[in-house]
Amino acid sequence: MASKLLRAVILGPPGSGKGTVCQRIAENFGLQHLSSGHFLRENLKASTEVGDTAKQYLEKGLLVPDHVITRLMVSELETRSSEHWLLDGFPRTLVQAEALDRICDVDLVVSLNIPFETLKDRLSRRWVHPSSGRVYNLDFNPPQVQGVDDVTGEPLVQQEDDKPEAVAARLRRYKDAAKPVIELYKSRGVLHQFSGTETNKIWPYVYTLFSNKIAPIRSKEAY
Repeated sequence: MASKLLRAVILGPPGSGKGTVCQRIAENFGLQHLSSGHFLRENLKASTEVGDTAKQYLEKGLLVPDHVITRLMVSELETRSSEHWLLDGFPRTLVQAEALDRICDVDLVVSLNIPFETLKDRLSRRWVHPSSGRVYNLDFNPPQVQGVDDVTGEPLVQQEDDKPEAVAARLRRYKDAAKPVIELYKSRGVLHQFSGTETNKIWPYVYTLFSNKIAPIRSKEAY
């Protein structure tokens, strides 16, 4: 066990395979996978103060603002001060990254660079189970029964912003917001960028990177 707690962040556009990579890192290295999307759904479901504030924006079709997401994530992180963790979906903007700086030092940032065409194809084949956030891809992670969630049997939906006509604008938004965040971590020497079109080909490099920071709890040969 490393004597210092590992604080890691994963950055990547929608459709980059970020969720899959996070899951593998969590399973192989015992890090807590902390997803902003998951915490947001939990707070919306429980009608917490933060959840109700976020709902007001979402119902109008607006992005949840920095200060709301930051408040949500900071309170989650404060309860996990004695754990190794991996942040997914936060920080997405420079304002969020600066807020994270105030509560901890980030040791390791992974940025996934996937070609635009690959992202467009993946997103157009992506279906989700809204209440749990489970994501399926018709090519490489299809549901057991078409159009139905494996766990609950409830119907899957294709999100409006995964439809081809919305994807380009969505990816551009991500790029504009992520650029200063990537530059910030690059200037600190903690950024590691991985490029490719297949998660399985990127994974061994990510595994090696984390192995140099923290002892694995299982072998990558599991994949």
